[in-house]
Amino acid sequence: MNLPADVRPRSRNDQQWVEGWGRWGVPAQEVLSEDLERVGRPAHLFRGLGRSYGDSALPAPGDLSLVTTTLADRILGFTDDGVLRAEAGLSLSELYRLLLPRGWFTPVTPGTRFVTLGGMVASDVHGKNHHVAGCFGEHVKSMHVMVADGSVVRCSPNEHADLFWATVGGMGMTGHILDVEVQLERVPSPWIKQTSYRIPDIDSFTAALKAKGKEWPMTVGWIDCVSGGANLGRGLLMCGRWAQPAEAPATLPPVKPRLTMPDLIPSWLLNPLSIRAFNTLYYWKHIAREKTGIVHPESFFYPLDMIRQWNRMYGRRGFTQYQCVLPESAGLSAPREFLKLLTRRGGASFLCVIKDCGQQGQGMLSFPMPGMSIALDIAVTKNTRLLLDELNEFVISAGGRIYLTKDTFSRPEHFRAMEPRLQAFLDVKKKWDPENRFRSAQSMRMFGDLL
Repeated sequence: MNLPADVRPRSRNDQQWVEGWGRWGVPAQEVLSEDLERVGRPAHLFRGLGRSYGDSALPAPGDLSLVTTTLADRILGFTDDGVLRAEAGLSLSELYRLLLPRGWFTPVTPGTRFVTLGGMVASDVHGKNHHVAGCFGEHVKSMHVMVADGSVVRCSPNEHADLFWATVGGMGMTGHILDVEVQLERVPSPWIKQTSYRIPDIDSFTAALKAKGKEWPMTVGWIDCVSGGANLGRGLLMCGRWAQPAEAPATLPPVKPRLTMPDLIPSWLLNPLSIRAFNTLYYWKHIAREKTGIVHPESFFYPLDMIRQWNRMYGRRGFTQYQCVLPESAGLSAPREFLKLLTRRGGASFLCVIKDCGQQGQGMLSFPMPGMSIALDIAVTKNTRLLLDELNEFVISAGGRIYLTKDTFSRPEHFRAMEPRLQAFLDVKKKWDPENRFRSAQSMRMFGDLL
């Protein structure tokens, strides 16, 4: 499946094991320390909370260890105007816990709060407000990066800008991120005002997503990618903004209870029939065509975080997430044609998320561009590679690209065909890391022969 030979599903006999969120991994040792500068000097790869789906946070073949940054989680400074400086291992979950009750939040958040600041920079994460706020890197003011000669370099948009913008979205391939300084956003309340819509088909959905993006700062859709015909791409569109104090409850959002998914789910449980049944029930649970109300921020931003270890539902075979962006130049029909290909190839997914993307970020490998982003969770089978090949070929023909943070199986030639900025990125990497010290299983799979 185009992975390094030592990247595989976990065996019951593995003693030391590191895996991505898609449950693919390698035997390796994790090094934990509060002192990232000390342990980082001999290390090839830093890793946060392991929420990358594929092999981007797994050691390259032959590398037997990596550094996990989560003990380096101190807040180093916070100004009255909301500029936060913190170590790379600080989690978004901790920021949410500490700062949202005080009226501050990150201007961009991904779909899980179990990520670190360093990981948010390395993936240049985006959220439901990309069409107005861009990616996380646009709000980073500076960072300290350990480069290949062991020195620590402070970089920003105005200081060593080439290193800065190659590190933003660079998947850890330019150096080890030690700390991050970011401008936070003042929010009027910790609650979300949401209006949601039930929409009957993909063409109506893409039109509504574009239209609502002009009215709402945060938009996201779940679509049914299993049902075909007139129901193709039907789904639920959620639009939100921070609630004003007069609209919101006077109390803070309560801590939500969480379930833990047991590691007992048989791989056959998720199949086209069960996914079709889930999609039908999920679509029709939204009985009214339009609903408005005040919702918990976790329900809006992080619905899957309500279930700990939800990735176990795919069983030991694991899964991959495929996320692409189809540019505006491909036309509003591109999402429909993408879904038609997916259903024709049997790519059943109970989670299919569509978002409107704004302008391309300055990160040299930043993922979004103006257009529609589609993300799918796909159980791994013997046909997965063929399905992803066809999806990639469609994305290439449309002028789009895939998100490296989610990728597990893409061929290097496909990624290179999608990414005209790759050579400029590799030139900066070679300048700061001439011996390719910073590497991962993904970087060696995707462009190892170019380094």
